[in-house]
Amino acid sequence: MKAVVFHDIGDIRLDDVKEPKIQDSTDAVVRLTASAICGTDLHMIRGTFSGMKPGTILGHEGVGIVEEIGKGVRNINVGDRVVIPSTIACGYCSYCRASYYAQCDNANPNGKQAGTAFFGGPQMTGPFQGLQAEYARVPFANVGLVKLPREVSDDQAILLSDIFPTAYFGADIAEIEPGDTVVVFGCGPVGQFAIASALLMDAGRVFAVDHIASRLAMAREQGAEVINFEEEHPVTVIQELTGGVGADRAIDAVGVDAQRPESGPAAKEAKAKEKEYKRELSKIAPETNPKNGNWVPGNAPSQVLEWAVKSLAKAGTLSIIGVYPEAAKVFPIGMAMNRNLKINMGNCNHRKYIPRLVNMVRNRTVDPLLVLTQTEPMTDAIEAYKAFDKRQSGWIKVELKPQAAAKA
Repeated sequence: MKAVVFHDIGDIRLDDVKEPKIQDSTDAVVRLTASAICGTDLHMIRGTFSGMKPGTILGHEGVGIVEEIGKGVRNINVGDRVVIPSTIACGYCSYCRASYYAQCDNANPNGKQAGTAFFGGPQMTGPFQGLQAEYARVPFANVGLVKLPREVSDDQAILLSDIFPTAYFGADIAEIEPGDTVVVFGCGPVGQFAIASALLMDAGRVFAVDHIASRLAMAREQGAEVINFEEEHPVTVIQELTGGVGADRAIDAVGVDAQRPESGPAAKEAKAKEKEYKRELSKIAPETNPKNGNWVPGNAPSQVLEWAVKSLAKAGTLSIIGVYPEAAKVFPIGMAMNRNLKINMGNCNHRKYIPRLVNMVRNRTVDPLLVLTQTEPMTDAIEAYKAFDKRQSGWIKVELKPQAAAKA
C-alpha cells in the first residue's frame, strides 16, 4: 500500500509499505477513506519534536471502513464507517475511566510514565504507524473507533479526528463562561476551531491573533476581532480594546513553532529577544534540515506564551493546546504567578469529545467544512505537505484521499 513515511528530519516520502495485520485481540484494520495533514506532523519534520523513528508512517487523523476485527472487539462490525481518535487509549484504566484518555496507563508501550500514545508519532509515543496510508491497524478498537452516522460526510468527519476535538478541549479547559472575552493565538486549523468552540460556549468577544491574511480573513468570517501581529502589537491592542482589563481567557493554538514579528510595533521587542529565542531553539531542535524554504522551525518558541500571559486579565485562565516538546523550558512563570493566572494544558482526550462533536455535526449545530480548504490525492501528499508547511495563502487544512478509497 502507499503511505507517507518519515525517513529523517526534512525527509518524508510516499513509499510502498506492507499492509497492517491484526496483532492483538482488540485490534481492527481500517481501510482509510480520508486522512489529513496536521501542524503536529510538521513539528516532527522540522525537528522541533524529536525522537522520530525512520520508517514511521506519518499522520494521526483518519476516517475509514472497518475491514477486519480481533475477537475482543464486540461493539464494531466489519463494514462499519468510523472516525479514528488521534490519541490511543485502552478504555479501562483509571485515567480512561476518568476521561483522561490522553494519559492512558496501558496504550503507550514505553510504560505508564511515558505519556500520550498517538498515531504517527515519535518513539516516546509508541511509536505507532500513522494514518496517512491506505490501511491502518487501530489498537483498542472498541474504544479507538467511533461509528459515523450517514448524515456526517467523510470530509466533515476527518476534521473530527483531531483538530476540532483538540480545539474544543482547548476552549473547555480555558473555562469559558457566557460573556467572556477570549483571545486565540494562532489562526491555523486548530485556532479556527478554537474560535468556533469559544462561540459555541457563548463567549461574548473573541480576538484572533495571526499574521497570515487568509487565516485572519477566515477568523473574521466567524465573527472574531482580528489582530495582525506584523501590523499591531497584540498585547497593546487587546488592552486598548478591553479598557485596560485584558481578556478573561487565552488559548495558545500555536506551540513551539511560533514566528516572531518582522515588522510593526511588536518587531523591535522581538528583535531584542532574538538571541534568547535562538538559545531556546538550539535546545529544542538541535538538529534541523531546511530545504528550499521548507521545514524551517519557528524562530520564537516562547513568544505566544509571553503574549498570552500579558494579554490576560488578572485571575484569567490560559489554555495551552499548542504542541511543546519536553525540551521546551521557558515560560513567564513569575508574571503569571503574580497576576493570579490559572494555567490548564495538555494533549486532547479525543475520545471524550468526538461523540459529542459528531452529534453537533449531525444535527447541524456546526459545520466543520468551513476550515477544510484543500482535498488532495495521497499521490500528491509530499507537494501538499510543502505548501502547508510554507503557510501558503489559503492553505489552512489539507485532507488526503488514499488510493484504496478511490478504487473502492
